[in-house]
Amino acid sequence: MTSDLYADRIDQAFQTVRGALLGDRNSAGHWEGELSTSALSTATAVMALEMIRRDGTEAVASQETLRQLIDGGLSWLADHQNEDGGWGDTTLSVSNISTSMLAHAVFHATGRTDDFPEAVSRAANYVDRCGGVPAVVARYGKDKTFSVPILTHCALAGLVDWKEIAPLPFELSCLPAQFYKTVRLPVVSYALPALIAIGQVRHHHRKPWFLPWRWVRNAARRPSLRVLERIQPEGGGFLEATPLTSFVTMSLAGMGLADHPVARRGLQFIIDSVRPDGSWPIDTNLATWVTTLSVNALGETLSPEDREPIFRWLLGQQYRTVHPYTNADPGGWAWTDLPGGVPDADDTPGAMLAVMRLFAAAERDGQSPETWPIEGTTVDASLANAARWLLDLQNRDGGWPTFCRGWGSLPFDRSSADITAHGLRALHAWTDWCAARPDTNSSREVSGLLLQAEGAIRHGFQFLERRQRADGSWLPLWFGNQFAPDDENPLYGTTRVLAAYRDCAKMDTPAARRGLEWLQAQQNEDGGWGGVRGVESSVEETALATEALLAEPAAHSQAVRGLDWLVERIEDGRWTAPTPIGFYFAKLWYFERLYPMVFTVAALRQAREQATSGTAPALTEQM
Repeated sequence: MTSDLYADRIDQAFQTVRGALLGDRNSAGHWEGELSTSALSTATAVMALEMIRRDGTEAVASQETLRQLIDGGLSWLADHQNEDGGWGDTTLSVSNISTSMLAHAVFHATGRTDDFPEAVSRAANYVDRCGGVPAVVARYGKDKTFSVPILTHCALAGLVDWKEIAPLPFELSCLPAQFYKTVRLPVVSYALPALIAIGQVRHHHRKPWFLPWRWVRNAARRPSLRVLERIQPEGGGFLEATPLTSFVTMSLAGMGLADHPVARRGLQFIIDSVRPDGSWPIDTNLATWVTTLSVNALGETLSPEDREPIFRWLLGQQYRTVHPYTNADPGGWAWTDLPGGVPDADDTPGAMLAVMRLFAAAERDGQSPETWPIEGTTVDASLANAARWLLDLQNRDGGWPTFCRGWGSLPFDRSSADITAHGLRALHAWTDWCAARPDTNSSREVSGLLLQAEGAIRHGFQFLERRQRADGSWLPLWFGNQFAPDDENPLYGTTRVLAAYRDCAKMDTPAARRGLEWLQAQQNEDGGWGGVRGVESSVEETALATEALLAEPAAHSQAVRGLDWLVERIEDGRWTAPTPIGFYFAKLWYFERLYPMVFTVAALRQAREQATSGTAPALTEQM
């Protein structure tokens, strides 16, 4: 294919995907996306509704409304049961013991087993084949964040004895928040509501035999409930997540507190979150996350008139006060614009990169972004606050955790390679930003932050070198692949880490070279990529790998095959099919409708820039 024909084909494909992504914005001009419907969310929501219904309270919803919602959820579960009798977390997921036990339990809890006899029988057989309670405990190991809520759900349905459920130390929530990491809670940092509510309902049904300890725990009930009430978002949804909110609501109702303010607000959130087909999603939305991904994928191709509303909206999502849930300092961003969000070290770098990209593109086009209204702050101050927030979160090992510094006992609280890489990209870009704008970034405070950032970046890359696996790959934290060994997705992790090496001009380092070699070796025979070689190729993973390899001239032959794989699917309309590669909490899968679109746009934009600039001659010879 000639250079002109190649450039034309890439350009046409890019215009198609760009137009589709831009057309998916909401009326406010940014992206909201659509998270997958979840059998796990639906099962837990139905259980919470049933526990409230049993109490008879009608403060939030009538008994008839509750019955209708319960009927809709049960029908949806029965209609979406997998052939093996179990349920997966999404409609595209293979069955797993956790979701299957939750779904099976609600048919018993609601007394509807006779109405769905086939579904219940097949589910019982699946649970028995997989090992039941011991299998759930083994799946999560020492992390009680999810195993204890699942078993509590089943105990409320009468299928599990309370003695099989590990007690959670809800009384520790009464300590000042700064001591949580010191006492080594058995749940991750973001699961404090579950610790309190589930710990209490288990205590309610099975109190310790040692009387002094029982007295201590009884005395802690009211103050810990006050903590729960204080940290509940105004919208009622903890982390905007139906499962977490449902676990809290069902637990409160399960010990006679269905009319407690937390339970009432949780119930309203559940009612407001139901979808027209009777199901519930895993979370309300990832609006901030998918907007920053989209902005960074589109790059300079985002039109001038579209920049200002996105820019203003993004800056408006930055937290400017201490967060009541995690006690995070001001300066970070969450994944959503809704009140249940929590600032984290993946969304904050994404927002920083997007804000800087929008501002720089506007200046290049002759716009005056410094005049765009930003209530109460300037873009330089917002970015400095974000950089400070990231720097303060860095762990002593040089890596970044998701939410809270110093929580290192459980996997989802530890430093991770992909989040660390994202933070490094943002901090590096911010140092360049400050160098280009010395007049507004010359204060002593900013100078101190820049010096701190220099050391943090160096320390961060040292962490990445230590975290690189023997084969050259890196593992991510919040992404996996259900068909790969151990549900891991080293492709996602490796591409995200290589993006940091690329942006920080470190592609010639031994670690980056080994990562590139591993990535090249994972390409499937069809030209695409899955989580590892041999796993079915997906749009998301192929786009991520192709974008990474386009940055390395020696890997252009693999990049061309990846581009061809993507362009074929763009031309025949298959490129928007999502894959459940996301983790929401430990081992809980989701897919986001925008992921294949966003990642494809990013890869095609880079290929288009190379094709039209003539910087990728090897590409023109093969595609």
